Amino acid sequence: MDLIPNNSLKTATPQEGRELALKMARLVIKATQPDGEVRTRLRPEYAESSDSLIAIGQVVATEFATIAAANDYWR
Repeated sequence: MDLIPNNSLKTATPQEGRELALKMARLVIKATQPDGEVRTRLRPEYAESSDSLIAIGQVVATEFATIAAANDYWR
C-alpha cells in the first residue's frame, strides 16, 4: 500500500497540501483496518462519536503540519 501518494509531500499550494493530508489520513485508516466490510460496519459508530471525529481531525492536522513543513510553509 502506497501511504504517501506519488512518494512526495510536495504540493503547489496549501489547498493541495490539505487535500493530501486528508488522503493520507484515509490511507492510514485503510492500512489499520484493511477489511472494507469491517470499516463499513464501523462507520456509523464513529460517525456519531464526537471523540472519534475529533481524533481523526487531529490525525489530519498532524499530517497537514508535516506536509506544510516539507513545503517550507509555501514561502
